[in-house]
Amino acid sequence: MIDATTANFEDEVVAASATIPVLIDFWAPWCGPCKSLGPILEKLEAAYAGRFKLVKIDSDQEQQLGEAFGIRSIPTCILMMNGQPVDGFTGALPEGKIREFLDKHVPPAAEETSEPDEAAEEVDTSPEAVLARQKHAVAADPADENARFDYVKQLLTLGREDDAKVAFAPVIAQTLMVRRFDSLKRWMDAIDFVAMSSDESTTTAVFDAKITANKRDFEARFDKARWLMAGQRWTEALDELLEILMRDKSWSEDAARKTYIAILDIMEAPKPKVADGQIPPEDAALASYRRRLSSVILS
Repeated sequence: MIDATTANFEDEVVAASATIPVLIDFWAPWCGPCKSLGPILEKLEAAYAGRFKLVKIDSDQEQQLGEAFGIRSIPTCILMMNGQPVDGFTGALPEGKIREFLDKHVPPAAEETSEPDEAAEEVDTSPEAVLARQKHAVAADPADENARFDYVKQLLTLGREDDAKVAFAPVIAQTLMVRRFDSLKRWMDAIDFVAMSSDESTTTAVFDAKITANKRDFEARFDKARWLMAGQRWTEALDELLEILMRDKSWSEDAARKTYIAILDIMEAPKPKVADGQIPPEDAALASYRRRLSSVILS
């Protein structure tokens, strides 16, 4: 457990949540329910043995952070993953309810495995072999959101848009509830946007000319970002969306921010397996763009 402030929030919360879920406890010294909740959270952090990180924020001392998260009463807990709030609860819940809350999000405890007598067979990592395993995973458990996300993402990465749409069709109604499904939908919409308007009016030169004439031509910037997104030019698309967000955080009903988050979801590679107690390596570009988004949103 650590105490977070505006000075260390980027490192201790935003950056850390890229590799491990971070549970923020907004509290205050005068709050009675906070005093009963705090020890339970600290006990659970120890019991979960590194599967989530507990961060406490004194809402009296750090009012800017409380306002950024829209805190209305305390104690309030917010769970951060990949630089974004994904869930939360208010009030001093009993330990069992908090465990139920955590178990929806934190990775399961690692199972002990015995050392194999012989070296494991080398896994085929070619794109088509990966795709075949992902297709099998979806067939084995159609309700597995992670498996379907990985499968549709791989199809889109390989340029198989029609197959991706077929694989995505069973969950298209869940885009409002499952953020990563929404991210896939935004990628497919960008591909359709380019396909329907692929002529001389949708080149980067045309977009750039419009932006040069008017830096607040957010439609041109957004269309350029989608054009770059369709071409899997992720960081260039993020740069264009940042230009919108720095000028208007909620432009077009948060279209720029939501598309930015979608690209972060798509860019993120599956976490490699590491030894117990070790933290998987973090993609430097991904971490940088997460911090830049947080800086803009909190500014």
